[in-house]
Amino acid sequence: MGKCADLGINISFISPQGHFLARVQGKTKGNIFLRKAQFEQFAKPDILLAQNTVAAKISNTRYLIKRSFKDNPAINADGELSRCIEYLESGMEHVYELNDTETLMGLEGSCAKSYFNIFDKLILCQKKDFLVTGRTKRPPLDPVNAVLSFLYTIMTSSYTSALESVGLDSCYGFYHALRSGRSSLACDLVEEVRCIAERLVLTLINLKKLNIFDFERQESGAVYLNKDGKKKVLTAWQEKKRSTITHPYLGEKIQLGLLPFVQSSLLAKYIRGEIEEYPCFLMK
Repeated sequence: MGKCADLGINISFISPQGHFLARVQGKTKGNIFLRKAQFEQFAKPDILLAQNTVAAKISNTRYLIKRSFKDNPAINADGELSRCIEYLESGMEHVYELNDTETLMGLEGSCAKSYFNIFDKLILCQKKDFLVTGRTKRPPLDPVNAVLSFLYTIMTSSYTSALESVGLDSCYGFYHALRSGRSSLACDLVEEVRCIAERLVLTLINLKKLNIFDFERQESGAVYLNKDGKKKVLTAWQEKKRSTITHPYLGEKIQLGLLPFVQSSLLAKYIRGEIEEYPCFLMK
């Protein structure tokens, strides 16, 4: 653990239910002036930051649906996917008309609800075992939501570590409200990349790499991945992180696993005034 701290590798502890518990990390890097600039800017953040974040999330959600639709046109036989895409596009158009965080969150929530209402159509195999009617969390109430929550937790932990590694305070964000024990800034940046986790969940289910025996249901109704299930998801996630993408802003090829560090570095550059606008990650 000491060697990891020296090398800047953070260690996260996650409960059997997939909840983040603690993190071991070395000294905070960067300098106090960067964090001072972060605190000053985020005390009254430019609403454009939140607007771009919501727009990017909706755009990436639309991309996932369109890609699934392109691969399997039959899933849109009733036109429900097309209507969802139209609703999301309408939401993107209205994002920049809203000038406060609360109304932005309302729009984001409405678009997310529309998306998860059709998420079941993107599941092509094992539909009886992986029926999903919407997003549930704390606790997840079905296998699909169990995997989503597990991956979202891992992604948030990765972004927390990346933000700390570039010298930013992961708890002081511009969109999510401050809450004791929550890495609000990490949650902000994860919003734009949730589609990566969602796409992986669909792949694991549709290729039958996950099955109903990889889950356990508690008396309360909560559903969680069991030991074998977590091992399968973590293995798939590590493989996914090794895949190569072309970063839309940098125009360079990077491993997907480096994306949290790249986005955190770009945010630090924005806070320092080296770039005029923080470039959200957009799927293309």
